[in-house]
Order: sequence, then structure tokens, then C-alpha cells
Amino acid sequence: MKNLMLGMAAIAVVGFFAAAPQQAEARPQYLKGFVAKYDISEAKEKKCGVCHGEGGKNKKKVSDYGKALGKALGKKNVKSADDIAKGLDEAAKADAGDGKTFGDVLKSGKLPAAAE
Repeated sequence: MKNLMLGMAAIAVVGFFAAAPQQAEARPQYLKGFVAKYDISEAKEKKCGVCHGEGGKNKKKVSDYGKALGKALGKKNVKSADDIAKGLDEAAKADAGDGKTFGDVLKSGKLPAAAE
């Protein structure tokens, strides 16, 4: 009887964790690579808001720069610092509007337009 109770308790604990809502996947390696490359102090404050809407709180809204970076990276959750650096270089070549690239905007010390 005691083993049955322990078994049921274990199943309940496993079921609780399996049913718990999943957290968003943070990707601090992207911000780390971005700050290392561009050293824009505002990026340190905005964090995920550099690419995501509502100051980084809405992961479904992605800025044009975020879309360009995602396309340049080619897959989700890239971990390699070298691959992230290459993605940042590629995204910098994308059109930011007004005849400028994202690289032009970033080199001037400004962040790309926020997600709408």
C-alpha cells in the first residue's frame, strides 16, 4: 500500500510538471553578440526589445531588423558565437529604409526601428 501511494505521488508530480505552461525561450546569446559588436548602450536597456515588440515583452511582434537577423541566422536558437556574429553581419546588409542599411543605422549609434 505504501509503494502504491509513493507511485501515485510520483505520477502526480510528473503530471504537474508536464502540464505546467512552458516558458519563453530566452536567447541572451543574441543580445550578447549584438552588444559586443555594436556597443550601443540603449541596447543594454532594451534587451529583447531590440528585435521584439512592446519593449521585448511581445515575442510574436518582430521588427524588420529582427526578421533580417532571423533570416540571416537560418534556424532558431543559434548558440555559436561565430554563427551569431555572421548573422549580425548579414543582417547589417539588409535594407533599413531611406536608402540606408541596418549597418548604417547601427554604426551611427542608433537602434533600428522598433517592432510595430
